[in-house]
Amino acid sequence: MNILDFFKAGVDQPIIANADQIKSKYSKYRKEILATIITLYGFGYTCRLALSVVKKPLIDGGLFSIVDLGLVGSAYFYGYALGKFLNGFLADYANIKRFFTFGLITSGAINISMGLNQSLTLWVVFWFLNGWVQGIGAPSCAIALTNWFSPKERGWYYGLWSTAHAIGEGLTFIGTAALVDYFSWHAGFIGPGIALILITFAGYRFLQDRPETLGLPSVTDWKNEENVKKVSKNFKEVLHNQLKIIRYPSIWVLGLASATMYVTRYAINSWGVLYLQEGRGYSLIEAGGLVGLNTFTGIIGCIAYGYISDKYFSARRPPVTLMFGIAEIGSLFLIFYGPQSTFILTIAFIIYGFSLSGLLAVLGGLFAIDMAPKNITGAAMGFIGLFSYIGAGIQERVSSVLIKTSQADINSVKIYNFDDAIIFWVSASIISFFLALSLWNHKIKD
Repeated sequence: MNILDFFKAGVDQPIIANADQIKSKYSKYRKEILATIITLYGFGYTCRLALSVVKKPLIDGGLFSIVDLGLVGSAYFYGYALGKFLNGFLADYANIKRFFTFGLITSGAINISMGLNQSLTLWVVFWFLNGWVQGIGAPSCAIALTNWFSPKERGWYYGLWSTAHAIGEGLTFIGTAALVDYFSWHAGFIGPGIALILITFAGYRFLQDRPETLGLPSVTDWKNEENVKKVSKNFKEVLHNQLKIIRYPSIWVLGLASATMYVTRYAINSWGVLYLQEGRGYSLIEAGGLVGLNTFTGIIGCIAYGYISDKYFSARRPPVTLMFGIAEIGSLFLIFYGPQSTFILTIAFIIYGFSLSGLLAVLGGLFAIDMAPKNITGAAMGFIGLFSYIGAGIQERVSSVLIKTSQADINSVKIYNFDDAIIFWVSASIISFFLALSLWNHKIKD
């Protein structure tokens, strides 16, 4: 067996004749798969966000400048953009159980390596590679969802899975921040790396390949859902459809909407802790707690978005996007331009986390997989991911330069001004909002 055969999806097996046995297996596997992809993807996030927590210790220790850290951060996002795009195409042919866990274990090992050296060149290379293997995760999880959950229930379960983003961010901004505060910046990489490797090995047994490889009917056949187009498993036909998806103008608009949303998302994730420390005078634990708070409220936002759009709008996403977008932009103005009060800031971060996570669920993937045929889910996710993380990478570099150029030296102490960067971040959300609304009546047909 060569390495490609190891990662390739299994062969379809004869369908089990016993209906009760099919129901029992579907019930068991669906619960295990959903719980496992939420857990593993959530812990995977701690190995992509460690840099956000350790920036101030690295700057204060003279190890790297703010522009150096912007370079390292952007390397991750460009690696993730390419990785998610190419791995999304590969994931359509892969055994997700093996492909997904390979990416997580490799990411954990890279994080441990980051904590053991201080070379800027190696950091850029390692963080780029980390982005690449992290790009396996989202397409793999999206394919698991489309393989095991039908289109009519997809919004609800996609929303549940999307809580993993918030769980991982919360673990980082609270848990990793505590590790860094108690030990050192090294622990911010090494601790999450070890934890991810261990939990991935533990979760491996609960993941599964496609239902058909286990002798089960497709989920749409099992659910007896009508008007669901059968999709080809033929390599040439799948590849043809994968390439065809990029000819739809709406996919490009969705990609731009996601890219600009990711500017704001990762501005808060990457620079939010430093902003609260430098601009508002909070400690690392306090700043991490505030940013972490928004991620935990994001869990509710993800679930609410999927539930509301499925139950009250017949799986139409744009009306709910309108409501969440208004709330997200309003919360940003409150965070950056509202009263200088911890109470107000806390409320603003709660609203921001709730609304942004809903937007993340739809613009970062749900709308794309609604548009795409089932057998090219990975390609659709990869295409949107390419846009999203190029946007995040541009944000990282531009933000670091804007913050650096606004820097002032007072009595040999560097004072950072975030005003120009904040304008950039808020403007990106406004642009994303209007791009998303332009898709109000559009849906690609299978």
